[in-house]
Amino acid sequence: MTGSGAPCGACKFLRRKCVRGCVFAPYFCHEQGAAHFAAIHKVFGASNVSKLLAYIPVADRCEAALTISYEAQARLQDPVYGCVSHICSPTADCQSPGTACFA
Repeated sequence: MTGSGAPCGACKFLRRKCVRGCVFAPYFCHEQGAAHFAAIHKVFGASNVSKLLAYIPVADRCEAALTISYEAQARLQDPVYGCVSHICSPTADCQSPGTACFA
């Protein structure tokens, strides 16, 4: 739960009460968090992400939440390749015959 008493973006999107120990609250703010969490929920599911964040050490959760959000938004934009299409853009060397993307 955020300091103002408003639910976090994830709980706002899921239409549930944001409790004090909400695993999503530190990473999904009230204003923009709902839009970011919508992509995450659609691609990965809220329960799966909750379990994943609970498993990750607290010090690494912020970076994990950002990465999950980025991957979910990339997957919605490009359902086949997801974030790999950003890593290996068509202008990169990975389009050349005989070269690997992750050499």
